[in-house]
Amino acid sequence: MGKTRDYGFWVKIATRASVSVALTLVIVKLWAWISTDASSMLASATDSMLDTLASLFTFFSVRYALQPADHEHRFGHGKAESLAALVQSALITGSALLLLVHSAQQWWQGESVSKPTLGIYVSIFAIALTLALVVLQRVAVKHTESKAIAADHLHFQSDLLLNSAVIVALGLSAYGWYWADSLFAILIAIYLAYGAIRIGWEAFQGLMDRELPEPDKDKIVAVLKSTKGIHGWHDLRTRASGPMRFIQCHVELDDDLSLREAHDIADGAERELHELFPETDVIIHMDPLSVVPARRRTSSTSD
Repeated sequence: MGKTRDYGFWVKIATRASVSVALTLVIVKLWAWISTDASSMLASATDSMLDTLASLFTFFSVRYALQPADHEHRFGHGKAESLAALVQSALITGSALLLLVHSAQQWWQGESVSKPTLGIYVSIFAIALTLALVVLQRVAVKHTESKAIAADHLHFQSDLLLNSAVIVALGLSAYGWYWADSLFAILIAIYLAYGAIRIGWEAFQGLMDRELPEPDKDKIVAVLKSTKGIHGWHDLRTRASGPMRFIQCHVELDDDLSLREAHDIADGAERELHELFPETDVIIHMDPLSVVPARRRTSSTSD
């Protein structure tokens, strides 16, 4: 229970800080864009608006995903995070396309940037505020290992690079290289579209119950190998849904074991898997060794 409370505390404080920072940066950057008419600043403001939407989706989806399983959702609500990520992906892609059109039009018309210094100061402010949020998120990820917070953390880390690029673009524009502003905005739009496709693909894979990463599966197999009494296993299935993991497999045991002995062996393996992956639903089915066809067996090195 203490660990659950700790998880909830860090997840909530991280998502609240994320939404607050994103909203603040949207207001400041939109004001800077109106004052400077810089495409790179519009690109940065667009990214901050997307950050706000992403943070809001994360804010609500994480809370919904944390709800325990109920009568109508036996496997919990974890896939809410993947659904939110798909919506984020669509929003980011649409905004990137609009930004491309605007930047290309400004480049064609050869418009100059007014007050580039103001945009540079705003970008420096954004870097400082984002850096503070990234540090907080890193602490939250360390305490919770939340995938949603880790994704948000990665997104805001990329914002540090984006704001740095805006400073470079505005600096070049101040020296008469007006094309630099539009060029950087186009590159940022392409970067946003690439990120949207990657986020959408990962969310789609989560909804399609993709297997856990190979390093995690190797750890599961290591537990089965090290459990005394398990001679082999088959039909190992894994998946993730939000913060929850699901592991199912059949283990092969001696025929002459009592039901209690077989249960104790399987229960011991389940306990080790729970210690390895705390937020996990583990189901182990016990099969007598003699009824498992040889072609289905995966041999264990345990005695």
